[in-house]
Amino acid sequence: MEPVLEVDRVPTEIDPAAFKTVLGRFASGVTVITAIDDGEPVGFACQSFASLSIDPPLVSFFPARTSSTWPRIRRAGRFTVNILADHQDQLCRQLGRPGADKFDGVEWIASRNGSPLLTGALATIDCELHDEVDGGDHTVVIARVTGLNEHSEAAPLLFYRAAFGRLAHQ
Repeated sequence: MEPVLEVDRVPTEIDPAAFKTVLGRFASGVTVITAIDDGEPVGFACQSFASLSIDPPLVSFFPARTSSTWPRIRRAGRFTVNILADHQDQLCRQLGRPGADKFDGVEWIASRNGSPLLTGALATIDCELHDEVDGGDHTVVIARVTGLNEHSEAAPLLFYRAAFGRLAHQ
């Protein structure tokens, strides 16, 4: 049994590297947030996504303040959260990189709100921007769900300890 950490021994300053290492032990699903801005598809990979409320139906995610894509999606006002399947790690890498041409060769159709619905996604959630809150070096985005669909029974793509992972089948 591991020893219990005494309260008076908790450090008062958190080392950023330790923060990333410890929080990297929390496995998360992987999404791509997409929209249409100025007639072209835009999007970014996001593993910091969560359901927030059933009534009203709200979800949240947390883009970095340095993101050049989030301002374009914010401007669109509506977007789609694409929940990725375990075979979509390359797609995630492509849409997670900075710069233009992220959608080069990416297969998608328009969702009900007009945003890119990525071919092969497990599920999609159409949203409208509801609110934004300061989250330090990130923005806390709260979005109202306007539609949702399941597309596949495949396993989800996971992110764990700074790498993609997959569920172990039992």
